Amino acid sequence: IIILLAILGLFETPPEIRQILSSGVRDGVRVVTVPLLSDNYGYLLICSDQKVCAAVDPVEPKKIIDAAKKQGVKITHILTTHSHWDHAGGNTELVKALGGDVTVVGGANDNIPSVTKEVKEGDVFKIGSSIKVDVLDTPCHTKGHVCFYATNQKETDKKAPGVVFTGDTMFVGGCGNFNSGTPDQMYSNFMKLGKLPPETQVYCGHEYTLKNLAYAATVEPQNSELKQRIEWAEGRRKTGLPTVPSTIKDEWETNPFLRVDKKSVRDFSKASDGTEAILYVRKDKTAWGRKQ
Repeated sequence: IIILLAILGLFETPPEIRQILSSGVRDGVRVVTVPLLSDNYGYLLICSDQKVCAAVDPVEPKKIIDAAKKQGVKITHILTTHSHWDHAGGNTELVKALGGDVTVVGGANDNIPSVTKEVKEGDVFKIGSSIKVDVLDTPCHTKGHVCFYATNQKETDKKAPGVVFTGDTMFVGGCGNFNSGTPDQMYSNFMKLGKLPPETQVYCGHEYTLKNLAYAATVEPQNSELKQRIEWAEGRRKTGLPTVPSTIKDEWETNPFLRVDKKSVRDFSKASDGTEAILYVRKDKTAWGRKQ
């Protein structure tokens, strides 16, 4: 009853209920969302068969360890999307807390703290016996930023949708800053992520959704899916729930950075191609944010 009232917005959601509601299961690909710092998200990517997991961007090790204990799983991997401190800053402390018995994965040449396994596009590894992780190169926010696409390889679940951890490349309704790359790189990153199956669940690095969607509405004020998405996000945040995961389908419908080849976004940006459009929208989003 408490959970139902929380969903309806009639009850303030306590932390333990928020954790239940923010857990996701995708036919064996189980993800637990762990809020960190002021607006970051870390995650546990769990192989239920062997009760092991990967900790994704675990900037606050104690919270990650506590979450793993509550789920009854052992942390065997740390997956680091990029080198910024609010994603990679907990690696060394977490490795020490786990007694060094952990594989630290990060993008090649991104200077990930305590990294033991540098990865690049096309690399594949497993968490436990059934969770396959494919590495996607997504440079731009940092030069070695990567995303992790996870699927269940059990014979009965191979056709099930996967999940993707996008760090600070793709947000729900938004896009990371071009700190160390080019508009062409970010456009390529979004098109790559956009080619994942529509049902793929998107777990990003920050809770920026309400601001992202508010800006998106200035780009496409007539987008009916976007209006519905804003109402949904407002409802989630009102009850203290995260707006992750999104899906690739959701992002195609509402994220202006993925929609840069749509006529509405091209008209807004007055751009001749997707690269020009994503640069314009990124600059305009920054300028818009400064006025808020």
